[in-house]
Amino acid sequence: MEVLLKDNERIDDLERNNLKIIQDPGRFCFGMDAVLLSGFVHVKKDSKVLDLGTGTGIIPILLTAKTEASQISALEIQEDSADMAMRSIALNNLNEKIEVVVGDIKEADTLFQKASFDAITCNPPYMIGEHGLKNPKDAMAIARHEVLCTFDDVARSSAALLKPGGSLFLVHRPFRLAEIFETLKKYKLEPKRMQLVYPFVDKEPNMVLIEAVRGGRSRMTVLKPLIIYKQPGVYTDDIYNIYGY
Repeated sequence: MEVLLKDNERIDDLERNNLKIIQDPGRFCFGMDAVLLSGFVHVKKDSKVLDLGTGTGIIPILLTAKTEASQISALEIQEDSADMAMRSIALNNLNEKIEVVVGDIKEADTLFQKASFDAITCNPPYMIGEHGLKNPKDAMAIARHEVLCTFDDVARSSAALLKPGGSLFLVHRPFRLAEIFETLKKYKLEPKRMQLVYPFVDKEPNMVLIEAVRGGRSRMTVLKPLIIYKQPGVYTDDIYNIYGY
């Protein structure tokens, strides 16, 4: 299907199920964190899923290949990013499976029916506040810094929109783990699975994948570490499996 590309945009092949995505290097391109999160997600067949802060729609698009979810909603506050997501969804003929809603995570519980999702995914901004930002309204700044929403906003909205027993899947930075767990528990989202991601086996972790269950019991499984590179420029077998190569 032909879609209109705007200035500076390109179509990238996701190398999985013939899926493609429209990106603009001048705004924000998805990273490995989104791919790892899509591989960490486990949902039952015919589940209803919501992606908070979807950006250009990478996680919902990948989830169509990696899960049997029946319907995926994608919430994005930036109209330009939401427009790119909609065009990527049309490019992949996924309009019947993925819907994009333009709106604010802080108001998500007014945009969707409460307690209506089996799973929620989120790749939230990692950095706190606007410290060091030259242009807080820049698309890259919004994606990386808590300019328009905080992690508390993500947790509160997720707790309101998940069904009892539903799961929130997220990727974040290890240096905020204590705060993340405290906030999740504040909204009765119990951490159930965690996996630390290391760039190399002898380096400190730079990402963490977490599954939290609404109303879950207090017991968490820590998965084996996920190592990205076995040597510079060469992925480990685990990473190749997640990418689907």
